[in-house]
Order: sequence, then C-alpha cells, then structure tokens
Amino acid sequence: MVNQIRITDEFCEMVKIDSTSYDERNFADWLKNRLTGMGLTVYEDKAGEMLNSGCGNLIARVPGNAEGIPAIMLCAHMDTVEPGRGIEPVVKDGVITSAGDTVLGADDKAGIAAILECIRVLQEKNIPHGDIELVFTVAEECGLQGVKRLDFDKLTARFGYVLDCDGSAGTIITKAPAQYRIKAVIYGKAAHAGISPEEGVNAIVVASRAISKMKLGRIDHQTTANIGIINGGKATNIIPDMVNIEGEARSIDPDTLEKQVAQMCGVLEETAREAGARVEIEKEFLYPHLNLAETDPAVKFAVQAAKKLGREPKLISTGGGSDANIFNGKGIPTANLGIGMNKVHSTEEYITIEDLVLNARYLVEIVQVISANGSEV
Repeated sequence: MVNQIRITDEFCEMVKIDSTSYDERNFADWLKNRLTGMGLTVYEDKAGEMLNSGCGNLIARVPGNAEGIPAIMLCAHMDTVEPGRGIEPVVKDGVITSAGDTVLGADDKAGIAAILECIRVLQEKNIPHGDIELVFTVAEECGLQGVKRLDFDKLTARFGYVLDCDGSAGTIITKAPAQYRIKAVIYGKAAHAGISPEEGVNAIVVASRAISKMKLGRIDHQTTANIGIINGGKATNIIPDMVNIEGEARSIDPDTLEKQVAQMCGVLEETAREAGARVEIEKEFLYPHLNLAETDPAVKFAVQAAKKLGREPKLISTGGGSDANIFNGKGIPTANLGIGMNKVHSTEEYITIEDLVLNARYLVEIVQVISANGSEV
C-alpha cells in the first residue's frame, strides 16, 4: 500500500527546504500546500507571534469515515538543527544521507513523511478510521517551545503519537523525565588577592564547595542531575565577587525530582550563608514527565500494530524530553515512536529507505488496529 518511490521523493524534497528552528516559514508554507492538496483544512496557531519567529504550529484534521472510532493525534516537528541550511540529500544503496556538510533533517522530516504517506494510503484504500488530528510543531529543538504554545483548544484526540525517536518501527518511548533548569548567581566580596585576600569572599570557592555537596550524575534509575556551566572572576589578582552556575535535574518521578531540586538549591543557600556570601536562585520547570502504562491505549495499540507487522515491540525509557511530554502534561496520553533516524544532530545523520517505508506502514497498521478495537478505549 505504501508507495516507496513517492515517500522517498517527498522526503528528499522536504529536506531540501530550510527549516532551522525559528525559521520554519518556507517549509510550513510547503507543508500547508501539501495538506490542502490532500483535501485537508489547515490551521496555523499564534505560536509564531508568541515566539517572534513568523511561523506557528500547523494543525490539520482528517475527518473520520467510520463511527465509534476514537479521535487520535499524530505529531512531528518541522524544525531542524544547525547546520541545516542548503541540505542536499544523497541516495545510495538504499540509504539517504546529506552531502556531508549539513545534517540530513530526518529529525524530524522522516516523521512528517510517514504521516503524509499514511494519510494518503488511508484515503486511497478507503481504510476505516476516526478523526485524525495532525500537528506539526515549530521550535522543538529549542526546548519544545512550539508545542508549549500550541492551541490545544483545537484538539479533541483521546490519545496520540509523536514520531521523533531513534530506533526502528516498534520502538515505543513510554517513559521520559520531567526537567528543571537551575540558574544561580553567588555574590561574594571583591578584594586584592595579593594584598588583602582575607577581606574578600571568594564566590568561586563558595560555588565549588556547594557543588561538591550536591547529589549529581545518576541519582537513581529514574533521576539525573548535572551542573554544566560555571563562570566568574575578572582577574587573577582579584578575589572574585560573583559567579554564575547553571545546571539541571531530570526524573520520571515528580516527587523525586522536587526533592533533587530542593537538595541542590538548599546546598547553594546553606553554603553561601556559611561563607558570608549571598545567592540568587532561579529554577524553571521545562516540561512534565511521560509515564505511560502498557495498558494505555496509545501503547497497547502501538504494540499490537508492531506485532502485526512482524516487529518485536520495544517499550523503552529515555532521558530526554520531546513534544510527547507536553501532550501528556495537557492530558493527551502520547507515546513517542521510533522512526529509524540515525546519528541525528550530526553531519553523519542518515535514514534507510526501508525505514521510511516501514514508518508509514506502521502508522497505517496502528490506525487499522485502533479502528478494529476502538470500543476498548
């Protein structure tokens, strides 16, 4: 049912259109034309205005053609990382790469290609399905900024799928952490390092003591924490009076995450107070966790579809976030599906034609499984 030549040609056409984060306009216009050409109405939300980027998220609805089947959502992001301008796809021996000086953009245009081909197959074969809502987000690569500003009032889906994961069809991310970003500024007291060091309070020393007391690295099987940026000081002969620290904490368990963040912030406050310094802490909650059970419809139907394709389902946990985290936080249970992209965010990125085709076949199979078992939702 899936047209290998069509999906391959369309994928190559897509990656040639620049769509780096916050510069997705040209690609969004191309995608709008494709969707309207398939008979769909496309809505663009106000995310572009909120982000001052000139391009919002796109939402399209494929009307159901059968009764009693729940509405679902399919999502992929339009933006790519740098170097992602002037991409030239190269097809050789069933593998698609870039010419070598850019990324390929399979992250996440392979997901978009799968969605478009799936909808075409459903239309051409008149396969029964409920409403299918298509969401194409902007600025995913910059901290899920597009989906955070998505007009969720336009969605009615009971559950959904994001196509934005490595691993081939049958790989299903069911668990992913929530994340906090932590920024701190420690204020000490400047003094001449050679003449009167005892009059100063060394902000770098305070920071190093605080960091040494933090629980960092892998805290448990669900939780990690890190201090990744530290800078301060002006000269070697001046006791530094200020230092900036940036870190993060992630966990699949919300309570554990809050405790980890409290520990890191508490150590900073206590150490600064003991040294006669002052600290200002800013913590930002970036996205909620994803924690789906095997019995959740999004997972259950994806597993059944994988088996029908002869694939061994792999339910996995990841340490990173995706648009799926935000959908789950908004009450739409959403799994993240593997689409066979490899070495993403590098000039060695590639995907096979076999995986492009398999992705679309997998989506069609998922729709068919849902149509046959929709009453179970």
